[in-house]
Amino acid sequence: MNLKLVLLFLFLNFLALALGGFLMGGEVGMPWYQNLNRAPWEPPGPVFGIAWTTIMICFAFYMSYAVDFKIKSIVGLFGIQWLLNVAWNPVFFKFHLMFPALLLIISLTILVGYFLFSNFKTLKYKSLLILPYFSWLLIATSLNWYAWAYN
Repeated sequence: MNLKLVLLFLFLNFLALALGGFLMGGEVGMPWYQNLNRAPWEPPGPVFGIAWTTIMICFAFYMSYAVDFKIKSIVGLFGIQWLLNVAWNPVFFKFHLMFPALLLIISLTILVGYFLFSNFKTLKYKSLLILPYFSWLLIATSLNWYAWAYN
């Protein structure tokens, strides 16, 4: 394990969360979101912070292993993932564009699924570090879909 890479990816991952949060402009507590017809399976608010913290820590370790194993195009795909992750927040929360946000989160889910399954031969059990991210994105995609379909 390369500690410098872990720290770099921790920084980049939490920067993405902070930037996404900043760009959405505090809209989660605003009337638009609070008045949406939201999915009955939506987790309580505090779960989101716990989930994203866990996800980004696991993802930092995953990326450090992937870079150490010199997996082709992993850094470029990480960059695409980073942009999709940051972009979803303002598209959904600030601009209220639920269908474009759904397309973004579906793309992000597919990309993270690609990370999980395509590198399993090389990374073996270390690929499981991406499982929390993939699982959470499946839930988040369903929440976005519900909001789009029922509002």
